[in-house]
Parts: sequence; C-alpha cells; structure tokens
Amino acid sequence: MRIILGLGIAVSLVILLFLGNFYSQMKLDISPIVDYKPKLTTQFFDRNGELIANVFDEQNRRYASFDEIPTRLVEALVAVEDTAFFEHDGINIEAIFRAAIKDIQAMALVEGASTITQQLVKNLVLTREKKFVRKLKEVLLAYEVEKVLSKEQIIERYLNEVFFGHGYYGVKTAAAGYFRKPLSALSLKEMAILVGLPKAPSTYDPTRQYELSMSRANAVIGRMRDLGWIDAAQYQQAINEQPKVYNDTLTQNKAPYLIDEALKQLSATIPDIKSGGYKVTLTADLRVQKIAENALKDGYNEILKRNKNADENVLNGAAIVSNPLTGEILALVGGVDYAKSSYNRATQSSRQPGSSFKPFVYLVALNQGFSPASKVADVAMAFEGMGDGGKAWKPKNYGGDFAGFITLKDALKKSRNLATISLLVDVGFNSVHSKLDGFGFRNIPPNLSIALGSFGISPMDYSEAYSLFAGMGNIAKPYLISDITAADGSSSHFAPNIREVVPARQAYLIVDMMKAVVNEGTGRRARVPGVEIAGKTGTTNNNIDAWFCGFSPELEVIVWYGNDDNTPMRRVEGGGLTSAPVFSQIVREYKKLYPDTKSTFSVPSGVKSSGGVLYTDISPLPQKAGHDTVEIQENEGLIF
Repeated sequence: MRIILGLGIAVSLVILLFLGNFYSQMKLDISPIVDYKPKLTTQFFDRNGELIANVFDEQNRRYASFDEIPTRLVEALVAVEDTAFFEHDGINIEAIFRAAIKDIQAMALVEGASTITQQLVKNLVLTREKKFVRKLKEVLLAYEVEKVLSKEQIIERYLNEVFFGHGYYGVKTAAAGYFRKPLSALSLKEMAILVGLPKAPSTYDPTRQYELSMSRANAVIGRMRDLGWIDAAQYQQAINEQPKVYNDTLTQNKAPYLIDEALKQLSATIPDIKSGGYKVTLTADLRVQKIAENALKDGYNEILKRNKNADENVLNGAAIVSNPLTGEILALVGGVDYAKSSYNRATQSSRQPGSSFKPFVYLVALNQGFSPASKVADVAMAFEGMGDGGKAWKPKNYGGDFAGFITLKDALKKSRNLATISLLVDVGFNSVHSKLDGFGFRNIPPNLSIALGSFGISPMDYSEAYSLFAGMGNIAKPYLISDITAADGSSSHFAPNIREVVPARQAYLIVDMMKAVVNEGTGRRARVPGVEIAGKTGTTNNNIDAWFCGFSPELEVIVWYGNDDNTPMRRVEGGGLTSAPVFSQIVREYKKLYPDTKSTFSVPSGVKSSGGVLYTDISPLPQKAGHDTVEIQENEGLIF
C-alpha cells in the first residue's frame, strides 16, 4: 500500500511539474465563461399571461440568476458534485491524489476529480480533443476562472449551462419542464432529482427511467445527510416523496398558427428572436383561440358530412377573430389541422371575397349621395368585350332571377349581383375604384367585376378592411404583438394604429343594412340570440370560396372555407350555409366567456330615420327623380 501511495504521489508531482510547463505555453481564453451569453428560449404569452409557446434555436434554456436559485439546491449540487467547492481554487488537489491512487490500483481511469469549475470549463470552452491534453487545459483554465469569477457566479453559470436531459438546458428550464414549477417551489426531492441528472441525463431522465432517477436522487439526499446538511426528519421526508413528473413537449406550442405569424413579424426586426430570451405578449386570447379552432373544425366536419367524396387533404379553412375597434387579433386559425399543413391560410392565402365585398361598393355609393332607400335596376345586362375571348360578359344573380327596381338595402340583404353592378355603373367605376384604394384595397382589377369581389385578398387583410364598419368609419390595422421584454429588462409596447376613413354616420348606414343581411337575408345562420350582428356572406363562382364576414359592436370574425387547389366545392357550399354557422358558434362561445361584451350598436349622431328608413345629410332620402331613374331597353336589360 505504501508503494502504491508513493507511486501516486510521484505521479502527481510529475503531473504538476508538467502542468507548470504546459501552462506557460498554453494560450488561455476564458472569455466565453466570463462574458457568459448563452442562447436563451423566447417565450410567448397570451393577453392573460398564459404561456402559448417556448421558441428556441438550438438549446431550450431559460436563465436563472443566482438570487433565483434556492440555497438548498446549491447545497444538493455541491454535495453530489464537489463537496469542497467553496474551499478550493478551482482544482481539488486532494481529489486529484485520491483519483490518481484509485486509477493506479485499477490500472484504468475509474474515477474523475473534476470540480464544478472544471466541468463548467469543459462545457463552455473545450473541444473534443484527446483526453489527457483536454484535462490539462481544463485544470489550468479552471484555476484562471476562479481568479476572475466569484463562487456564486460560477454556480450561476454552471446551473444555467448544463444539460438536464429531455431537451432542457439550465436548471430553471428543467424545473419548469419536469415539474411545472418555478425554482422557488421545488421540494428537496425534486432538487435532488435535478442535480443528479447532469452525470447521465439520458440514464436518469425521470420521464423515462423514473425508478433510476429516484434512486439517484435518494443518493444525493443521503450524501446531504452524511454531511450534516439536513437532519433525519428532512432526510426521511425527502426519501419518501414520489414527485409527479411531466413529459411535456419542449415548445408546449398551444397555437402554432399564431406563433408562426408572430415569429414572421418579429424576425424582420429582431434577428435573435429565437435565441435572445425575449418575453413576448400577444394580443391573442388562448381561450378564444381554442373557440375559433374548434368552430372551424366543426364547420369542416359538416362539409365532409354533406359531401362524402370531399378530399379531406384539400378542403380547408381559416378564421380571424379581432377587436375591430383596436385591431387586436384575439384568435388566428390558419387551417383545420396544423399537423397536416402548416400553411397559414389566414395570412398567406389570397382568395376572392365574392359578394362579401359588396358593402364597400355600397358605402361608396352612400357617400356619393345615395341612401339605403335609393333604387337600382336588378335586370339582365351584358357588357360587350368583357367576357372570355372577347365575348360579352353576362353576369347573373344567384338563382338566375331578376327583381327589377330594388332598394340598396334590399339589394345588399339579398346579395343581388346585377343590382350591385348597376349601382357601380351609376356611381361611376373610376370613382368607386379610387375610393376603394382609399379604404386600403390593393390590386383591384380595372373592370366592373370588382362589384362581385373578383380579386384576391387574405383573411388577415380583409379583417382590416372590415373593421371600417364596426369601427364606425375608422379602420384599425390588425396587430398581434402587444409587448416585448428583452433579457436585459428593456421593453417595447405596441399601440393600436387607427385611421378615420368615412364619417361615423355613413358607416352606420352600412351597418344597419348589414344587420338586415343577418336578420332577414343570406346571413340568417350567423344570428346570435341577444347580440346584434351585422355581416355579409360571400360565395364565388362555382362555389370555390365561401366566406362570412361579420361583427358585433366589439367583436369581428372573418371565416373562409375552400379547397387549397382552388377546385370547386359542391354547389350547396356557400357563405350562408358553410361559413355563417361557424361565425355564430364563435360569437356565442365568446359571449359566454365574456358576457359583458357590448351587444348592441350605438347610433352615431347625424343618423335620422323616417318611416323606419335611415338617412343622413350626405345620404338623404331619395326624391321621385334622380337615382331611381334607369332606362330599360326593349329586352328588359341593359347593354353596355
């Protein structure tokens, strides 16, 4: 035994002499440890403070300052990893001698002597080079680190850097992931589980090897008792505890379409959004998001029930729920199943709005002096050279009938295509086109088909345009990001972006007309008991797109269904049957969740009524001549 001890001392002396020579030649760089800036997970929260998702680049890590780390957790770590941590200068000479003797006895490397400081060095600055050279560097760098950093700083870096298995980097992340607890709420047993993981994260992962993990934790607790750091009662209580362990996904993403859109918006200005440790609060409400997701899926299932031959992989939908007075997005659903398709139809698609676009044409007309009681011709008409191949374009009403002279209110209520085109001609195409540009519409085609919504727009952009009505003449730009707090504590707040477009009294005339659409017209399935609803259905040619765009005084919902490949749905599928019930379901559930939401529209000043007909100074009641006069040709149609 004396020979072995002497040999061990001799070997250790040789090593120390070699270290002195090696130290003088080695270029030291401990800046990654001193200026520790790890990649941190960004967290997204809803407007109520509920976590929506963790987003990270390479490592899922939430940072914990030393003050956040419980003293008992530090004791557990030191007990199992480096009992003399607070006494040595980065290198435990006694442990090195002890390890050297055991290695010599076994004629193999059976015991290490790494301190916590050495482990930190190994994790942060050393590469996978030959073990002997790496070990020398590890020892020397640990000594340098101890000259610069305090013990508390070393512990803080270690517990934030080390891998705890299951994709968790750092003790704060592991505590939240395994136990759904902040560090301050951990029990002694849970702390022991955590500090026992770095030695072999996969082996002791409590979600996969619960009994092994408990055994390792009990060893840690036993070590603390042997050191006198806990008493017998504390020891027994910890040994007996069987903590509940959660096997959560790393991202915990509860609303992937929402998060995708938020990341898209933030990435443009914050390059490190996935690794900078930001806390992002969205305007969205997770409960409303779930309501919208369920309603959209229910509507999708109803379509499949009506058509057993529908292609489930092609049929899809989208919905956006917002506050039209502020532009805050409360829910954003880009499809019926994110797992099948991450394509966000709410923001990325461009679909024809069909008849849901008509209210904007009618609003222009009202601002030009028409009133809801003004009449237009709902008759057959043909437009030479506007059809395919230079042929005449002969638009039709749904059903193919004609109503003759019809009031604007009735024309919108019944979604009369021919009456709307007549109105566009009466007002003047150039005038309407110019005003639509002022409403924010882009790429409007230069022909009369715009009366029927013959252009592409995303549900997100459409929700902005539709806020013009519930906003009583104000357009609120949709926004999803409410607040951002950086890792250093600095923060940014985003406010509504609202612009006035038309007088409130004029917007209300359209709102009243759109209430009739829901109460008596094509949007009857959108009705919600006890809530005033205004809106418009939209169905494009061959039933390719089905929309319902509607609102109550403080809530706006845009719903769309269609096939991703732009093939037709069955003829029965349209805005009234397909999308309006989904709107109604969302608003009904929202009202249950927030019963104090305003349910009736306020009438702006300047709106007058005569015999139940609304009018304003800009849109006076019609006289017997004027807008009512349209020349009817012998064929009872109009030729242009």
